Amino acid sequence: HQGTIYHVTEVEGERGLQLLASYAYGGDVKFMDTIALGQGMVGQCAVEKTRTLLNNVASDFIRISSSLGAARRISIVVLPVLFEGDTKAVIEIASLEAFSPGSLAFLDLLTQSIGAVFNTIEATMRTEGLLTQSQQLTVELQSRQRELQQTNEELGTKAKLLADQNAEVERKNAEVEQAARSRRRRRSSP
Repeated sequence: HQGTIYHVTEVEGERGLQLLASYAYGGDVKFMDTIALGQGMVGQCAVEKTRTLLNNVASDFIRISSSLGAARRISIVVLPVLFEGDTKAVIEIASLEAFSPGSLAFLDLLTQSIGAVFNTIEATMRTEGLLTQSQQLTVELQSRQRELQQTNEELGTKAKLLADQNAEVERKNAEVEQAARSRRRRRSSP
């Protein structure tokens, strides 16, 4: 058996499929790292959200091999991994034997479970991303709070200096006014 699983994600700024894992990778076969939605059977499966089954596929299409030999005819199933109607991934499996109805039913149930797991992982990753962002904002806010506190202290010091200067100016004005009154009194006195 051979298989691949492609995860629906952002690929170069657009939603696409990214190779997540492969099983029994054959040297003759080169798996694509990314697949556009609608491209090939895997991409089309992601769009249509339906299983595709191919029986008796010729060996020149894909070859399942071991150290003992290679199969001439194989079966392939392409399965969407869904959660609440949203495609999370696509699994493609090649088998030496035709897939029985029981195997297909099992794979359908399995992809539903995997869809729930993908959704949980994505939700956890979003939560972790939000937590990291929140922590960064907290650090930034604390830094700004310190800056504001320092600015407030500086403003307080400047306000005290200004108040002291105003008091000094008022004292000098009072002295000047008193001196001016004294001169006026001396002038007005015979």
